[in-house]
Amino acid sequence: MDRGAGIRVRVVRVGEILTRTTGYLDGVTSHSLQPYRGCSYGRALCGVGCYVQHHGLLTRGAAWGHFLDVRANAAESYRAGAPRERRWARRARGGFSIFLSSATDPFVPQERRQGVTRSVLDAMLDEPPDGLVVQTHSADVARELGRLRALAARCALRVHVSIESDRDRLPGLPPPASPVARRLDAARRLREAGIFTVVTVAPLLPIADPRAFFRRVADCADAAVIDHFIEGDGTPDGARTLRTALPAAMEALRPGSTRLAYRDEIAAAARAELPGRVGVGREGFAGRYA
Repeated sequence: MDRGAGIRVRVVRVGEILTRTTGYLDGVTSHSLQPYRGCSYGRALCGVGCYVQHHGLLTRGAAWGHFLDVRANAAESYRAGAPRERRWARRARGGFSIFLSSATDPFVPQERRQGVTRSVLDAMLDEPPDGLVVQTHSADVARELGRLRALAARCALRVHVSIESDRDRLPGLPPPASPVARRLDAARRLREAGIFTVVTVAPLLPIADPRAFFRRVADCADAAVIDHFIEGDGTPDGARTLRTALPAAMEALRPGSTRLAYRDEIAAAARAELPGRVGVGREGFAGRYA
């Protein structure tokens, strides 16, 4: 057990690594895969409103951002379960597709040493899904450019790099997992390598200059997705996020930003810079843009 940086890190083994999707991800992918339980970005900007912190089965009473279980046998479990889940998904969902990942970041800092996500990507090269969505708040995703490029030749791959705002510091909130400039650069490197790359503004936080921000996004990504915590946190009214400190900080910085009208305003600004390349909410995560 490692308690570095105030985070309890344990190496564990998991039975089934593939989870059939329900709720928000139903219709986006057939499965999700979590290489870790917990997230060491839980005390970063993306963790403030993270809905998972209220999920008792996942947190087991531990404070979000203070624990991380390293699922050391994730790749082995994937190899064992993929053939069965592929048969089910092609019959029941029209295809075997995976969201990597929804309840943790696949590129937490510990990934550099533990390599669980890397091993899962290697397993997917041997047993490729029909589709794969890689979702991260970290610029470290670019470290796996070679594997991702190889996977893009074997399945329908999208890499989602989440950038919540055009600012690195928002008053009253912690810093992000990676600076905005580093995440934009990671997106550019992925796109230049021929990987379909999406900047997901999720959760949408106040943006100082939307048109300028989306001009930068247009230069480094194939598409953008706008996702507000209302509807986006798995509840129709954003109830999970309303229990956190995020809405008050948003309203203090930009009054009205906690309403869906703000999402629509930002989506319009995005479409002005990326015509035909902008998705909103679940439709956007499913790869449908307008």
